[in-house]
Amino acid sequence: MKTATTTLLVIGGGPGGYVAAIRAGQLGIPTILVEAEHVGGTCLNIGCIPSKALIHAAEEFEKIRHHVHDSPLGIVVGEARIDLARTVLWKDGIVKRLTGGVAALLKKSGVQVVNGWARILDGKTVEVQESGKAGLEGAMRISCEHLLLATGSQAVELPFMPFGDAVISATEALSPESLPRQLVVVGAGYIGLELGIAYRKLGAEVTVVEAMERLLPAYDDELVKPVAASLRRLGVHVHLGCSVLGLNTAGDAVRLRDAAGNESEAASDRVLVAVGRKPRIEGWGLESLLLDMNGRAVKVDNQCQTSMRQVWAIGDLTGEPMLAHRAMAQGEMVAEIISGKRRHFTPAAMPAVCFTDPEIVVVGMTPHDAERAGMDCISASFPFVANGRAMTIEGTDGFVRVVARRDNHLIVGWQAVGRAVSELSTAFSQSIELGAQLEDVAGTIHAHPTLGEAVQEAALRALGHALHI
Repeated sequence: MKTATTTLLVIGGGPGGYVAAIRAGQLGIPTILVEAEHVGGTCLNIGCIPSKALIHAAEEFEKIRHHVHDSPLGIVVGEARIDLARTVLWKDGIVKRLTGGVAALLKKSGVQVVNGWARILDGKTVEVQESGKAGLEGAMRISCEHLLLATGSQAVELPFMPFGDAVISATEALSPESLPRQLVVVGAGYIGLELGIAYRKLGAEVTVVEAMERLLPAYDDELVKPVAASLRRLGVHVHLGCSVLGLNTAGDAVRLRDAAGNESEAASDRVLVAVGRKPRIEGWGLESLLLDMNGRAVKVDNQCQTSMRQVWAIGDLTGEPMLAHRAMAQGEMVAEIISGKRRHFTPAAMPAVCFTDPEIVVVGMTPHDAERAGMDCISASFPFVANGRAMTIEGTDGFVRVVARRDNHLIVGWQAVGRAVSELSTAFSQSIELGAQLEDVAGTIHAHPTLGEAVQEAALRALGHALHI
């Protein structure tokens, strides 16, 4: 058996793991990264990046189909069709370029990458079965001073409707060989709606089933209303307050039960189960460390240290919020702590984006959050219907909303729903992280015509003197 010794051993090459390894390498820390599949993890390979590529392709296709009939822009085109195989090939090309770039950065930083499946023996030793190599020839034992756990998460499976054949997770949904005629999406969270809307725009009949009484349960009603309107406009069928019982005997429909106990069926030739994700804690020896847990997640402090000295955990493995940018920030921090820097993970703002149609952004506190926290806050919204740039891109649905303390006007939250509002998330996060007040944003000159003007106008409205409404 081959052996190796290193200062930092990272298990998992997703956004958190590879960023930690790159930063550690930059800081001169001898580092080995173990990844079972491809560097980039779920995000780059089967999550964030490929889903946004598919969403973009679906939006462009739907836009062209719209122009076939009656375009207010005066654009006239012939019948539109989509070559799904070519779409998937384009999406895969983006993934390949990004993962190849990550691999190059790891190499540039002096990180040794071991492709294989890791199993923890103890807090200082890991055994790896290298990919494509059998028996002892492919086995490697690595000893380390610091062990960083970054194994990510996996899709939650329904026990009565396991993945396989027509029942798929987001992973399979992102690389379709064909377009289903009738797709049932189980779960109306951000993953289910993002992909459900994309498939509808590609031409599939889509039915969304949600156990709770509302779409996107993690977001407040005002933000969800434009998305619900978009679903109706697109012709997506929505069943709220319904539980899924499984497939029918013929396997061509999903059995449903509503809150009153009435049963029905939703026809389907493919079922996307998107009921959430869970930390990946099984199959790699985590239990041998006897770490303190927080439910199914590994418990960490504000430096991402676990209950075992010099064993660290980051990203989805540590629970909500399961966001790639959170994992990246944690990974960079852990590398710097190991190098001797003084760091703590205490962000003032953590942006969350839902890439539905329209998009939703939430940063910091909503008005309801502030109220529950006992804070006396003011909030104000500015609608995109009064924004010139929104009109020119046919995106007048939605608004920008600011939440600030009443006493000193300190901004504690931003929310937005509308076309392309994901690009406003940086400004939202920076204003909260830098401790901006309403007057700071209101007094900053914003370029015209841009969607960003709605940010300034929301701050002005909170101060009582909006200019364009």
